[in-house]
Amino acid sequence: MDSPAGITHDIVETDVPARLDRLHWGRFHTLVATALGITWVLDGLEVTITGSIAGALKSSPVLRLSDMQVGLAGSLYLVGAVVGALFFGWLTDRLGRKKLFTVTLGLYLTATAATAFSPDFITFAIFRLLTGAGIGGEYAAINSAIQELIPARYRGHTDLVINGSFWLGAAAGALGSVVLLDSGWVAPELGWRLTFGLGAALGLGILVLRRWIPESPRWLMLHGRVGEAEAVVAEIERRVGAAPPATPLQRLRLRPRGITLTDVATTLLRTYPRRTLLGLVLMATQAFFYNAIFFTYALVLGRFYGVADAEVGLYLLPFAAGNFLGPLLLGRRFDSLGRRPMIALTYAASGLLLFVTAWLFVHGHLDARSQTVAWSVVFFFASAAASSAYLTVSESFPLELRALAIALFYAFGTALGGVAGPWLFGTLIGTGERAAIGWGYVFGASLMLVGAAAALWLGVAAERRSLEDVAAPLGSVGD
Repeated sequence: MDSPAGITHDIVETDVPARLDRLHWGRFHTLVATALGITWVLDGLEVTITGSIAGALKSSPVLRLSDMQVGLAGSLYLVGAVVGALFFGWLTDRLGRKKLFTVTLGLYLTATAATAFSPDFITFAIFRLLTGAGIGGEYAAINSAIQELIPARYRGHTDLVINGSFWLGAAAGALGSVVLLDSGWVAPELGWRLTFGLGAALGLGILVLRRWIPESPRWLMLHGRVGEAEAVVAEIERRVGAAPPATPLQRLRLRPRGITLTDVATTLLRTYPRRTLLGLVLMATQAFFYNAIFFTYALVLGRFYGVADAEVGLYLLPFAAGNFLGPLLLGRRFDSLGRRPMIALTYAASGLLLFVTAWLFVHGHLDARSQTVAWSVVFFFASAAASSAYLTVSESFPLELRALAIALFYAFGTALGGVAGPWLFGTLIGTGERAAIGWGYVFGASLMLVGAAAALWLGVAAERRSLEDVAAPLGSVGD
């Protein structure tokens, strides 16, 4: 990973970070949150579609998927996300945040539309892999851009709510699956194919909005393009109605530079080893917890509670509401009370509540409705916890490798905790034994308690602090 062409190595001085962080919330920030945060909506739509139409995929006269194949398709989606995050994360740090937006979104749109035309399991699995690659690439580019454009005092709450918007997509996918899988509206074989068109239709509209999002001034600054960075900030100030600073702001002195693989390894393993361990634990534990349960949600409802394929979406709606309300209502506390206590609280609460839910499920004390209520309460906390994992890894490392760091943690966390989850739980559900599934829930709950302990031990007090204060750029130069 050599230095990008065109980088000047002269020392530059700028107040770009301070000017961005002093701004109040304006329409520009709402546009950023909407146009970039759509990634999570799309991911929620994709994951929900695959989960809620699991029964339709199995009964399809063309695909005829088994429980294991449904779980495997979910795992392949995550494999694609891992590969996409790593590849596009590297390009994002090298070529810029904005340039990758169209590429990653375009890959997602093409692949999810192609999924609707799958003639067999092999092609279905390949298109799910490519769809995941597009979403994984989006995570790296979008997370870094959002972190760099949102003022410090709003960063935690904004990040959590945007990540929680996954569940707006989940709700849309649930409603869409109810309509399209109801044989009174369209034929079942056509219905599951049309559900994948929802994602493509939603993504097309967002391409227009992204035209109005500028390149990250922080990225421009790091590449020696200070004049461009300051011009972008001036335009943002104009759009939010902020007057030029009346007094001098803190200025950052740095020497623009590229990064090598040695820089990445040194930063993660030698400079910030505690943060690296924390990020891996938080990402891996929440990934297993979420993906294992959510990718097989419809299978549990259908096999153990007799919920019809066309009705699964209705049971996902309250579940999605709980998941979105968690980050929305708890998010401000991450900025006021602090990252460490709130991350530990949400991880611990979700783990303990899943223990209780597992016991009730194994002993037959739940029906379809009460199971949904129990899961909704569990994931009210788990959704905030999962969002805080992304927040942690995206603000804890230097700007030069921000997108790549996000990609690495997302990739390793998902590989360690997420890819195996859907396959494992699909296999457990296939046994038809409540006890086997209950032990799977206990394992997932235990992992969340490990995450809570890691947050208390290794947590970073990043609330209301500039990104450059939380982790100084590699090219920082002292006075």
